[in-house]
Amino acid sequence: MNSAAPSSSTEDLSSSAGLRPAANSTKQTQVIVISTAMLTFISFWRVAAVVLCDLASTAYYIGGIVEQAIGRSAPYYILAVMIFSYAVRAVYVESCSMFTRGGVYRVVKEAMGGTLAKLSVSALMFDYILTGPISGVSAGQYLAGLINEMLKLARIDFALQPDLASAAFAVIVTLYFWRQNILGIEESSGKAMRIMQITTVMAVIMIAWCGLTLAVRGAHLPPLEFRFTDESLGWLRHWPAARSFGVLGVMIAFGHSILAMSGEESLAQVNREIEAPKLKNLLRAGFVIFIYSLLLTSLVSFFAVMIIPDRVRMKEYSDNLIGGLAMFMVGPLWIRLVFRAFVVFVGFLILAGAVNTAIVGSNGVLCRVAEDGVLLDWFRHPHKRYGTSHRIINMVTILQIATIVLSRGDVYVLGEAYAFGVIWSFVFKTLSMLVLRFRDRSPRIWRVPLNLSWFKPGGVEFPLGLALIFTILFLTAIINLFTKEVATISGIAFTLGLFLVFEISERFNAGPHHAYGEELEKFNLAMLTSEKQLSPAAVNGANGPITLIAIRDPQNLAHLHRYLSEQGTGRLVVLTVRTEKGLASSDGAVVFTAAEERLFSKVVKVAEDHGRPVTPLVVVSNDQLFAIARVANLLRADEVVMGVSAKFRPDVQLEHFAMHWGSLAEGEQLVKVRVLSETEDITAEVV
Repeated sequence: MNSAAPSSSTEDLSSSAGLRPAANSTKQTQVIVISTAMLTFISFWRVAAVVLCDLASTAYYIGGIVEQAIGRSAPYYILAVMIFSYAVRAVYVESCSMFTRGGVYRVVKEAMGGTLAKLSVSALMFDYILTGPISGVSAGQYLAGLINEMLKLARIDFALQPDLASAAFAVIVTLYFWRQNILGIEESSGKAMRIMQITTVMAVIMIAWCGLTLAVRGAHLPPLEFRFTDESLGWLRHWPAARSFGVLGVMIAFGHSILAMSGEESLAQVNREIEAPKLKNLLRAGFVIFIYSLLLTSLVSFFAVMIIPDRVRMKEYSDNLIGGLAMFMVGPLWIRLVFRAFVVFVGFLILAGAVNTAIVGSNGVLCRVAEDGVLLDWFRHPHKRYGTSHRIINMVTILQIATIVLSRGDVYVLGEAYAFGVIWSFVFKTLSMLVLRFRDRSPRIWRVPLNLSWFKPGGVEFPLGLALIFTILFLTAIINLFTKEVATISGIAFTLGLFLVFEISERFNAGPHHAYGEELEKFNLAMLTSEKQLSPAAVNGANGPITLIAIRDPQNLAHLHRYLSEQGTGRLVVLTVRTEKGLASSDGAVVFTAAEERLFSKVVKVAEDHGRPVTPLVVVSNDQLFAIARVANLLRADEVVMGVSAKFRPDVQLEHFAMHWGSLAEGEQLVKVRVLSETEDITAEVV
């Protein structure tokens, strides 16, 4: 970092631009706090909870959808999909280790260009548009089933029509979360954690109770057979090989079960929020998600076939399997009714959360492509009162409500259509990661296993694991095109329609693409009203040692990268000094330059890459090293980190800093000063 010449005079930080320093001062400083960039990160448990609120919700409806398509052997294929999901999750882990914001659009664009990126995000949006309806309708099915059961026990000759009632319920829930998102209130990781804690209680009780039921009544595993319907075979209904127990039949059954692992994309969306050590916590979260979804989703489907009698399961409980399990387990009726009510309550929480996730995810994806110039800026226009991207939220909500109305609350139809977006987003993602293995041979910090070196270690390498995962996903996607008529027609129409919107928007925008390195964050700014506010208590509101990291050039943040990669638990303040002659402004306005916006946008990304929270500050002064020393003194920092100066040798930097520190420090106040680069680490203790 460039250093200014030392000076013997000192001056307090101005509390605002309107305050004048003393007449004999030669230095003026003031502080701008960048409040929205006070980055915080979450534990792998919370990350797992956020993803499971989407992924685990499929346990409520996947068993009935798959059994309706392929028969009583459905649990085996759901189990196979859940095991295979660990391989697909490995693809997402590798992409997240390369790109902190590693969603489908980003990865496909890096690997195969903008056209396929727009096509892939169009398929992903079909997934998101259907996530809300299928979750809301499924929650409505559980609620309608419980109400009808209670009316039947009360001998009231009235029953709700399940599909109609669940559709109405789904519309109400969608409108509720539309309003919440317009207000800007989103599902937090804390809420997701509480939802999953309650879901875990329900899951443990259900698994234990079902185990007891099977122990008392005896257990018989489902038969391993196919019973495809003409609807589930689609355009292959007239092909005899499709009905036989062979490779094609197994692929068809597997394709009808692929919906069980929907929600994987949520891991890429939440990766930026994982705390350090980032990769280790990402792997931990992935393992927790795998074990939880494997047990819950697979066991629900097995228990349903083994406990609920065949004569009533698909007739009365195909869209309400967990509720049906509650009614056919051993024990008094009143206890089973209480548990069923608990199941409905938990289902409402997790499925309603998935409705919200669908709106939030859709908004995030479309805002991202809009930032890249692919969608008209008109869509990003903020709400006059709440500042949210209301036009995107309105569009997504309208599409979701239209989907609910058109499906008339049929969970099977929604599930079959939903699978289109799920599988093709996986295909594009995996193909892109496979392509990047050959296009970008830079070292990875983590890779999908099974990599064959053909010649020698470090030579040409073939990613066998990635290739196998892609092959399975691609073949499944092709099979699904021919077996899911409604999904194929509606999915292709929606995908091509949205792709056309992207193409027209991009041409209308005259191609104002924004490179990923130039993505600018949105910041809130505040000028300190008093020098006393710049204190240790004001930094992240926590205890512990404070490190002040000085930055200046967005292209030279090697020292920030290096320091954040070190293990530590202290509070980090990232400071840049804007050098100006005289006062920064005379009217008290908060000035944030374009250069500072680019600089701190880069800081945000670096902090996200490492999962370390930072508090950014801008100091306006006419002496850089004096300002750094003054802020370190006010914060009572334990350590100051600087990059290597372009003007001075590191020892000269340290000497100049020591001169300023000596004039500011009270008593024997000690600070550790480090000058860091990729290759150097020069340390001194200054009193």
